[in-house]
Amino acid sequence: MSGSVWGPGSLVDQPSSQTAHTQLPGDWLGVRAPHTPTAWPFQPGRSAQPSLAFQTAWSGLGRAPMVLLGTAAWAGQECSWGRRALLWLPQSQALPGGVMAVSPALLLMDRNSLARKQNARLDKQSDLGWKLFGKVPLGENAQKDAKKLQKEYEDKAGRPSKPPSPKQNVRKNLDFEPLSTTALILEDRPANLPAKPAEEAQKHRQQYEEMVVQAKKRELKEAQRRKKQLEERCRLEESIGNAVLTWNNEILPNWETMWCSRKVRDLWWQGIPPSVRGKVWSLAIGNELNITHELFDICLARAKERWRSFSTGGSEAETEDAGFSAADREASLELIKLDISRTFPSLCIFQQGGPYHDMLHSVLGAYTCYRPDVGYVQGMSFIAAVLILNLDTADAFIAFSNLLNKPCQMAFFRVDHGLMLTYFAAFEVFFEENLPKLFAHFKKNNLTPDIYLIDWIFTLYSKSLPLDLACRVWDVFCRDGEEFLFRTALGLLRLFQDVLTRMDFIHVAQFLTRLPEDLPAEEFFASIASIQMQSRNKKWAQVLTALQKDSREMEKGSPSLRH
Repeated sequence: MSGSVWGPGSLVDQPSSQTAHTQLPGDWLGVRAPHTPTAWPFQPGRSAQPSLAFQTAWSGLGRAPMVLLGTAAWAGQECSWGRRALLWLPQSQALPGGVMAVSPALLLMDRNSLARKQNARLDKQSDLGWKLFGKVPLGENAQKDAKKLQKEYEDKAGRPSKPPSPKQNVRKNLDFEPLSTTALILEDRPANLPAKPAEEAQKHRQQYEEMVVQAKKRELKEAQRRKKQLEERCRLEESIGNAVLTWNNEILPNWETMWCSRKVRDLWWQGIPPSVRGKVWSLAIGNELNITHELFDICLARAKERWRSFSTGGSEAETEDAGFSAADREASLELIKLDISRTFPSLCIFQQGGPYHDMLHSVLGAYTCYRPDVGYVQGMSFIAAVLILNLDTADAFIAFSNLLNKPCQMAFFRVDHGLMLTYFAAFEVFFEENLPKLFAHFKKNNLTPDIYLIDWIFTLYSKSLPLDLACRVWDVFCRDGEEFLFRTALGLLRLFQDVLTRMDFIHVAQFLTRLPEDLPAEEFFASIASIQMQSRNKKWAQVLTALQKDSREMEKGSPSLRH
């Protein structure tokens, strides 16, 4: 048999009785091995022409992994082509017949990575370090060429040769540069690039120093800001701790005599500590309806029974015996389930499966049974939710029932149009008194109070304001009553009056129904404090009473109004 030649895509032997032509699929130079092992007999005593392609092979003796560089005749051993290709590394050992043996660990190189590297080497045929066939080992050849190239470059550049620094050697092996601004400015350029001029190096160093100074200033400023925030937080926590002691030790034990004192009212304005907030709210709201825990249990049992009858399709007679018509049930009890999922959705504690879902459902259902004439109205869920966050379920029901029994809340939740218009008229009196420019702008654009006030009053600002800020509004509302709800509305308008005066009807309505979430608490309460609830020497209650009297007289004098 004559010599065998490896060519691109095929392995060709000269015809003989012991050999055959074997077609190898794929791009040979791309180093893709056959998908199935192929046996190829070598005829002893023959030589082969070398080729630039190579493949892995398994020797028949001991099945040791081999690398065949070109082809070689070898004593009749049967070789199976493997599926991975290798580089010819310096660790290889030569065996007779031109076969190279390598360690099995070297066979783990990925063939895709090898293909990329081999193609890059074929494009650079002048690189002597990658010569596949030669009598000089690869490592020595590469080292010699590198030194030779460096010396030639230094001779052309006219600089004395010096060994590269360890940093430069590291940087040459990196796949990306630069690593930082320091690498650009302070480090020397690699040996294969011209050196920086002295002026440029000095300029870069100055720029780097300026950048360092600016970074240190920003760092110092940020550290001072964090320190200030920490100090403010510590002061706030200390003041809250002192306030808790004052409320628990001095005010709550002597509630009847101290709640209306000047000291308590000033402390009240600063916000009630969360740990005592529920107790203070309960005492401030009171229990004029004399509701007990037993009454809550009774109303809750009736609500649960009614829900069961609704789910099983109870008869109309059962519904009427319970005191509700089908319309009442659909408008109140069924509406509760829908509204609960929309109550503080960002908190995820009142929705189905949340820890407060059943409590909120119970309070609203019990109130629907307690006041069937009122039923459930949208907006009640936010009020009940705020109370549940600060009180037990039964106490929250008691406070909820008494709070909704106040004249202002009852007028809105029972949709008493005449009384609601009276409240709006009283609000506009103080609106014009405190903010005449904004009041004129609203009048010009036909912005009536019902557009923004209804949502604020129905939910007591718990839906419109951040929860912590809404609780502070509730603190003072429990102290001052309904007057503070309208004072808070004027404080909001005053806080944003510069923005509102530049808006038209649509943008004002959108802004007031969706207030900014980052309201500054201190500025907000300072704006509320600047509102004067006095018009022509008349306070809120006097103005409201006078408007109610005028409204009744108008209804008596006008036959159309009587109907």
